[in-house]
Amino acid sequence: MVKIRLRRMGAKKNPYYRIVVADSRSPRDGRFIEEIGSYDPLADPYQVKIDGERALYWIKNGAQPTDTVRVLLKKSGVTPQ
Repeated sequence: MVKIRLRRMGAKKNPYYRIVVADSRSPRDGRFIEEIGSYDPLADPYQVKIDGERALYWIKNGAQPTDTVRVLLKKSGVTPQ
């Protein structure tokens, strides 16, 4: 199964995430298919950048977003039709 999930980047106690499309069997920070955005939770206010077209493409082709990514997609205005 293909998932849209967060990949942790950044230093210790300074997280930065990339939103990636990956096989569900891959490790959290391991191999991925495509990077479709980023999320910086420490910025004030937090920053979310998502390529909406690619996110919708993957969702229409069966990719399941994780709960956190689903919330970020809604907040950035990307919703499947």
